[in-house]
Amino acid sequence: MKVKYLVQRVLNMNYKAMLDKISSIHQKTGRSRLSIFWDMQECARKYGAGYMDYDLFEMYNLTPEQRDTYLTRGRNNDIVVKYNDKDHMDDFGDKIKFNARFKQFLHRDWVPVTGENRGDVIAFLARHPVFMAKPSQGSCGWGIEKLKTGSYPSLEALYSHLVERAPLLELEEVIEQHPAVSAIYPGSINTVRMVTIRGKSGKVYLVTAMFRIGNGKFVDNFNSGGMVAPMDPETGAVIDRALDKQKNLYADHPATGTRIKGFMFPDWEKARALVTEAAQIIPEVGYVGWDVCFTPEGPCLVEGNQFPGHDIYQLPVHTPDKIGIMPRFRAIEAEEEKLKKQ
Repeated sequence: MKVKYLVQRVLNMNYKAMLDKISSIHQKTGRSRLSIFWDMQECARKYGAGYMDYDLFEMYNLTPEQRDTYLTRGRNNDIVVKYNDKDHMDDFGDKIKFNARFKQFLHRDWVPVTGENRGDVIAFLARHPVFMAKPSQGSCGWGIEKLKTGSYPSLEALYSHLVERAPLLELEEVIEQHPAVSAIYPGSINTVRMVTIRGKSGKVYLVTAMFRIGNGKFVDNFNSGGMVAPMDPETGAVIDRALDKQKNLYADHPATGTRIKGFMFPDWEKARALVTEAAQIIPEVGYVGWDVCFTPEGPCLVEGNQFPGHDIYQLPVHTPDKIGIMPRFRAIEAEEEKLKKQ
């Protein structure tokens, strides 16, 4: 593991949180706190796993060979550095820039609130009595509002409210979700996180896919009350139950009773083609987590994440064989090496 990562890890470490994790693992396993601590350090050195990874992936229950199959925070950071040019990252981190660059894949009306485009914003509000207001920067669904023009005395009053957040706000038409996906949970847009790598050869690889489902809120993010379920990226089938952050498992959605495990996504080949094409738009950012929505007219992009994350793809309950997704990245690297030699 790189020295730079280890130094940064020490500087950022929350020692109280680490000690709390050690105590929790001690209670579950009976192992001494000191042995757990030293094992954590070993996992950091060999696999780039912080104490959060050690606990989340239950590395204390894994053999060295199994541990080596997990995409840890350190390894994920290395992949981001390898494939994503920092000079182009803001095209993903800023939703206004993202929408402008990827407008052909959005399939919905949108407008930025700049403070200098009053006419455009008023016209958008006139077209859409219900709409989404999103911070131009941020993650995990934080700060997103679903607003109604009828809740304000006038469009001018609503514009005055919105412009207070300019130029860090964009408005979007509410997406109409595919009826089959909406049947699982109609209270949010339930997206699929599709992770791609664009290799140096120009070939785009679909690494993994996860179904993200709302539960009580109008966002589907795992860190904002949502659930995740693993998928077969080749077929678009949901292959296991959904899990929330409290580690509750759901074969059926608790709000609708609709079956989650076994669900087959409509237009899956179109979704694969969409992210493959989108991955070529900014080749300098080659490692992306795309959030894809399914509508009656086909799939569309909700957003792209230049830091795709690493945690939701290999949770213990979804990996009964105790094998993470690192072998998929290694297989991509091997194929890229072959293509380089041709």
